Amino acid sequence: MSELDPLVRPRGAAQDLQARSRSRLAELRTQSVADSGLVDAKLAVDLATHEVRENVYLFVPNLIGYTRILLAALSLHFMPYHPRYCTVLYCLSCLLDAFDGMAARALNQSTKFGAVLDMVTDRCTTACLLCFLSSAYPSYATLFQFLITLDFSSHYMHMYSSLTTGSKSHKVVASDVSSILHYYYTSQFVLFIMCAGNELFFVALYLCHFDHTPVLNASSPKPLIAWASTHLIAFLTSRGPWGSWALSYLEWVTWAGVMALSFAPIALGKNVINAVQWWKASKILVGVDLVERARQRQREAAGANGGPQVEIKAGEWTEKED
Repeated sequence: MSELDPLVRPRGAAQDLQARSRSRLAELRTQSVADSGLVDAKLAVDLATHEVRENVYLFVPNLIGYTRILLAALSLHFMPYHPRYCTVLYCLSCLLDAFDGMAARALNQSTKFGAVLDMVTDRCTTACLLCFLSSAYPSYATLFQFLITLDFSSHYMHMYSSLTTGSKSHKVVASDVSSILHYYYTSQFVLFIMCAGNELFFVALYLCHFDHTPVLNASSPKPLIAWASTHLIAFLTSRGPWGSWALSYLEWVTWAGVMALSFAPIALGKNVINAVQWWKASKILVGVDLVERARQRQREAAGANGGPQVEIKAGEWTEKED
């Protein structure tokens, strides 16, 4: 009966298929662990598709990353017409950037997928804000476009150069390669201050587009601001020419403008670091090209002469043309 029953045969076939799938997964895991070299792309796709013991997509740092994307998307929705909602959502998305790394280290859930997701989220959200600033301040559109280009190109080239040289993370930079990048990526405090200050500078420029209330406002409905403004105006007017100059300056400076001026030095430093990162990554990639071309010439010479290849090591570079 079991040989003729159509309901029994599919069940047995399904069980066999599951058994073969489990066997194949075990084989793939064994192969991936045993192989110390690069992981084959097809092997990686098969593992990501069928692996059930560890779902990297649902690691806590990656869940935080998805939340960041959602908050950033909502902030972009409110960006043209509701600056308060946009600013709160955008800042929350940026603030969570500090927590996904903490969660990854605490839970031992650091992944390449999470690192790339984090970097892509940072680059895209900043680029979207700079695109809005380009439309809000058309006279400076070229500058904002340059900053987008520098941000994307420096991080892409840095990530690619890290992968090319076999680094475990783009944040691992030896001090003899670049002391600036080594200190920037090693110190969590410096990294947080530079990234947060850069984002807050752009947020301040965004708020300047909507905020036209000067810092000095003696007629402000808020008693504290009105009182402080009245006394400061009286003080500056009694100080002669320099006081009048300072008063004329403060009369058009808004709170968002004060915020922008406060974070401008940090933003400048962050973009200088981006430029250094771009330059160092360029030199690393050119150096890798030179080594690979030299090895190719050695292989060709060894194939022609039947001799052994000579390994090129750091600190032993010599360029010899045959």
